Amino acid sequence: MAKKQFKAESKRLLDLMIHSIYTHREIFLRELISNASDALDKLYYRSLNDAVTGIDRSEFTITLTPDEAARTLTITDNGIGMTKAELEENLGTIAKSGSLQFKSAMEEAEDVDIIGQFGVGFYAAFMVSDRVTVTTRAFGSDEAYVWESTGADGYTVKEAQKASVGTEIVLHIKENTEDENYDEFLKPYRLKALVKRYSDYIRYPIRMAMPQSRLKEGCEGDKPEDYEQVLEEETLNSMVPLWRKNKNELTADDYNSFYKEKFHDYEDPARVIHSSTEGAATYNALLFVPSHAPYDFYTREYEKGLQLYASGVLIMDKCADLLPDCFSFVKGLVDSQDLSLNISREMLQHDRQLKVIASRLEKKIKSELFAMLQNDRETYEKVFKSFGMQLKYGVYSDFGKNKELLQDLLLFSSSEGDGTTTLSEYVGRMKEGQECIYYICGHDKEKLARMPQAELVRDRGFELLYLTEDVDEFCVRSLMNYQEKSFKNVSDGDLGLETEEEKEEAKKQEEENRDLLGFMTETLGGKVEAVRLSNRLKTHPVCLSSEGGLSIEMEKVLRAMPGEQGEQFKATRILEINEHHAIFATLQALFDGNRDKLATYTKLLYDQALMIEGLPVEDPIAFSLAMCELMGEA
Repeated sequence: MAKKQFKAESKRLLDLMIHSIYTHREIFLRELISNASDALDKLYYRSLNDAVTGIDRSEFTITLTPDEAARTLTITDNGIGMTKAELEENLGTIAKSGSLQFKSAMEEAEDVDIIGQFGVGFYAAFMVSDRVTVTTRAFGSDEAYVWESTGADGYTVKEAQKASVGTEIVLHIKENTEDENYDEFLKPYRLKALVKRYSDYIRYPIRMAMPQSRLKEGCEGDKPEDYEQVLEEETLNSMVPLWRKNKNELTADDYNSFYKEKFHDYEDPARVIHSSTEGAATYNALLFVPSHAPYDFYTREYEKGLQLYASGVLIMDKCADLLPDCFSFVKGLVDSQDLSLNISREMLQHDRQLKVIASRLEKKIKSELFAMLQNDRETYEKVFKSFGMQLKYGVYSDFGKNKELLQDLLLFSSSEGDGTTTLSEYVGRMKEGQECIYYICGHDKEKLARMPQAELVRDRGFELLYLTEDVDEFCVRSLMNYQEKSFKNVSDGDLGLETEEEKEEAKKQEEENRDLLGFMTETLGGKVEAVRLSNRLKTHPVCLSSEGGLSIEMEKVLRAMPGEQGEQFKATRILEINEHHAIFATLQALFDGNRDKLATYTKLLYDQALMIEGLPVEDPIAFSLAMCELMGEA
């Protein structure tokens, strides 16, 4: 029989579809199973709307039959089948989708969820086959036809014999090459894994027909001829997705088991988010907040994203566009009929529905985390310990775009007790007349409580936030304010806590000691912007403060960056001297009588201030010699 040519512009189009459209060869099975599911859906629709009798949906099946000896894989369904004309139209015309036409005609139908859209999925079979044979009999017809092709050179269609309605596709699997192992698509364990990965939630049972040796009735079993070969079937898919069930049908164990199996965790999730949404974008979502961070979470290798399903068929394993970076720790999946996919159904087109779903998921995750914070503080604090740094970074990144979303989820250590506090709780405890949210930065909470810069704030009875992670100050600087209260680093130049009388007295003392402070500033040779009398120190003799947008703690973080980029960052340092400390009287006396020793004292005080800040002393040898010299004089 003469071969017919495909109704495409050229053979190159088919070659492109086989070799370029799909990323992974294994996708062929997903496509053929989806087509079989569509055929079953079409027949079910006929039974509902055309008053057709004799159709029992409970008998609908998709069957896989691998035969390693013959190198064939057979996919069979008992769906609606195809007429000769439909064979010609659907399989003879590349990119002609019968499912899309059916879906367009039945847009108002309920309970019919057609997967195929583009009419190219069938041709994925040629990625693993050198010959494809399709035998089909349409519902309501006694005639059957067989379509056969070896690829771009065309196809044949002829009459055939088929006892039942439906379609049987036989793939003649290619021989192995040096680069490709095609044997895997004949192995039952591999086929099971592919069904589980891509087609586990197809609504009809997918069964594997495997030849088994069975003892004949009345035989002893001591001779080979006592056994017969029979086909036994095993159902491979779970069919009904957990996320499409009603919440009242499910238990915590159902969710926990699903999560641990699906996302390979050994602990139960801290929170389950199960939602179903209709409207501008219709979708089901089943999300999980892990109770601990994966080992690679804070590395470049970690890949965020939700599994994306289209009508129960896995399309993407990691859809990053559905999660903002700040919630990258969330695991889960989204199942939607509304997303526009590219022709291979492996990638999304960036459309309005995608953005709508992503926006709604973002708000839903935030509300669930906030509910956990309010109602289950212990669990939330455990989650925050694992992922809080990501939330804080989310405030700082993208120029503070997500600060409104995240600010109520943040936790910080504070001088108020041993636990953590939210910003809302801090503001609720603020004393009358307190205008700022005060904070201090460092890595050790106990040390921060004793820092000289905090003396004045503590003396006034104001609560102090302890920012102990590198990202913390960048986070609060991005927030700028919370509930109309600005953030204030106690190491900033001016805390604004003095009375008018104190300000006048400080101005007077600064003027009287202008020459002394100028000498000390000159002695330090550009290491500080200025030496000033302090309005924040009570018992400590000295401290460092900063002016401008870059604090000393931020400088340390930025200068720790790899490469030479961090070297350019330097805070504007101010050395503050406590005029009420005994050391200041000594400095005044040395200015009048021994300026060489005053220079030595100045350098020692600067080095002490560096050590208080956790910064390295620039010349430890000179520091040691100066200390020993002074001790010797004593």
